Amino acid sequence: MAFEYLKSISGGMDKNAVLEELMHVYGDDVWHYAFFLTRRKELADDIAQEVFVKVYERLYSFRGEATVKTWLLAITRNLVKDHWRSAWMRRVIPFGLRRRADGGPSAEAEAMGRFVAEEVWRIVLELPRKLREVLLLHAHHQLTHTEIARLLSLSEGTVKSRLHRARAKVTQRLNEEGAQ
Repeated sequence: MAFEYLKSISGGMDKNAVLEELMHVYGDDVWHYAFFLTRRKELADDIAQEVFVKVYERLYSFRGEATVKTWLLAITRNLVKDHWRSAWMRRVIPFGLRRRADGGPSAEAEAMGRFVAEEVWRIVLELPRKLREVLLLHAHHQLTHTEIARLLSLSEGTVKSRLHRARAKVTQRLNEEGAQ
């Protein structure tokens, strides 16, 4: 979905249809990014919903300086930051991640693959927020260094450095846990 697609709104396209398309195309990315930052499903649900409310209100203000995906992730990040700064959040002590109880694996290979993926995500979630966020934006959302730098208001060199440190820490932790 490109900027031209959003510009077509003024050409008579229904604002609700555009929002529905944005939610369909980018809804999972917004939710996963919110969850990755907050580590709470319910809060990620609320933030993702609020992101699309803000998008609906500001749909005509999209300037096209970044991709639509980067714009949505920036809104998501700002809403998470607003939540962290809120007085309510400072009074509440967040609890750790709750693990889902999945059903039994259908095959040994599938079980091992899931185990490895869970371990990697657990290690990534334990990274400091600055490293975790850059790694997620690059690996999961496939943003470029330039897009990440714009989104986080950092230099590209800082993004590259944080990405390198994040990968090194994940590799080090995987090697440590593999040796045990």
